[in-house]
Amino acid sequence: MTLDVAIIGGGQAGLAAGYFLRRTGLTFAILDDGTAPGGAWGHAWESLTLFSPAQWSSLPGWAMTPPADGGYPPRRDVLAYLAAYEARYALPVRRPVRVAAVHRAAEGLRLEGADLTARAVISATGTWSHPFIPDIPGRDQFRGVQCHSAQYRRPEDFAGQRVLVVGGGNSGAQILAELSRHAAEVTWVTERPPVFLPDDVDGRVLFERATARWQAQREGRPPPEALGGLGNIVAVPPVREARARGVFDRSLRGFARLEADAAVWADGTRIPADAILWCTGFRPALGHLAPLGVLDAEGQVAVGPDGRAVAEPRLWLLGYGDWTGMASATLAGVTRAAREAVQGVVRALA
Repeated sequence: MTLDVAIIGGGQAGLAAGYFLRRTGLTFAILDDGTAPGGAWGHAWESLTLFSPAQWSSLPGWAMTPPADGGYPPRRDVLAYLAAYEARYALPVRRPVRVAAVHRAAEGLRLEGADLTARAVISATGTWSHPFIPDIPGRDQFRGVQCHSAQYRRPEDFAGQRVLVVGGGNSGAQILAELSRHAAEVTWVTERPPVFLPDDVDGRVLFERATARWQAQREGRPPPEALGGLGNIVAVPPVREARARGVFDRSLRGFARLEADAAVWADGTRIPADAILWCTGFRPALGHLAPLGVLDAEGQVAVGPDGRAVAEPRLWLLGYGDWTGMASATLAGVTRAAREAVQGVVRALA
């Protein structure tokens, strides 16, 4: 089968691209390797919430309904919204379909595992399936539990254990906050002293500042002075509550190595541990693009302003981070990037 466009990934980025594509005359399909709607949200820990109100966390065309308590939408609300979004716009999602590789073909790009060829491909696989854990000496010798935030589900699983939470971003802070009520002892290990944004700064403010940087970049102006970065810690209610209990009063810089039952620092400090939670981020899940030879040394792809790959003009990338559109890895920020990518596809195929 040959289509005009294939979108690889059925999460928020894939759905946003589908919204704009259905307004064109192009034939397309959204290929999702999951068994249910929701993308990465279906794999996140149970208590995860958005960092901003519902009206600032919606996909194009249809706003998310705010929670009854007026707070930040929890994971279950986001999952329900994404499922309803698919149905509302009758998006042609096929699941489970895993695209193992993308190959060049005379008539377009052939998607191995999907039994189709497309004149253009939008890769929107995100990062969740490619968690990053630093190569710490002795990591393979540690006998306790090692769990990345991608696999973490609930704090009760670590009740009574001595836990090291490694990572100073939002996931590390949120997981540490709830673990502190269940684990016997929790130690926070961060690369640098953690920075909390002011309590009145949430995802809405961060998105506004990302937009200002995007506009400055497009106009060739210096970026405006930023209030922290997108990686700084947003003081969502559970984080503020834990902060009031003194949970974040101290964090240690990175340890030098691991032993069978402990982490050891360069000065000889040794902290026993039963489990390590790696909140150390993700890398773009782009292994399916390897046959095209477009990946650089950092595992990214050089793209133009609309996300079009420089080395393969039939390929667009969407939703992997600022390099594929400012704030494009967020629910609010992906709209602009998706619109530009689809406009680029339409121009290319006209």
